Amino acid sequence: MTILITAGPTREAIDPVRYLTNRSSGKMGYALADAAAQKGHRVILVSGPTEIDVPDGIDFIPTESAADMYQAVEYWIGKADIAIFAAAVADYRPALIAEQKIKKSGDTLTLELVRNPDILGSARSTFEFNGVLVGFAAETEDVEENALGKLERKGCDLVVANDVSRKDIGFDSNENEILLVYPDRIVPLEKATKEHLGHLLIERIIRLKNAS
Repeated sequence: MTILITAGPTREAIDPVRYLTNRSSGKMGYALADAAAQKGHRVILVSGPTEIDVPDGIDFIPTESAADMYQAVEYWIGKADIAIFAAAVADYRPALIAEQKIKKSGDTLTLELVRNPDILGSARSTFEFNGVLVGFAAETEDVEENALGKLERKGCDLVVANDVSRKDIGFDSNENEILLVYPDRIVPLEKATKEHLGHLLIERIIRLKNAS
């Protein structure tokens, strides 16, 4: 099978030297890519900037901003049987990017932000993707409720949710503890390394595809 995976953060430029980003390390997405490649699947990894070595045997598509990632996914998703959206994509970007470095000139600085395109939300409606669609929900409260809402709004077959307010899992950590949120059930997976969870997730997602 061909599996498209997005991973890492995005960077939204403010000026030539500054940008807005988030704390995503990309470790979970890369663990999924590595696990899928080890099982013999073709993997297309669309990644924002990370410090992680690219796993062997995959097609690597580097991106920077949310707009870059949107364009890459739009191009590649038609080749995929499964799409897993593990990237932490910025919801907003600066309305204007300064051509030169913004100089310090006062006690406050106001940035106007505009909304980025919704990559996961475009998979069904805009990209017309008909394969198995998996989203990720990094939440700080009401984890189950928010994940179920994302599952329904985005047309996902599965949403992988975790509580990133916890210091021992999620962003920057080598471990995670997740909920698998399906339309008809919620399955918890105990805390484990992201590498181990990557293998478990790929196995379950392949089962979804085989059952579809």
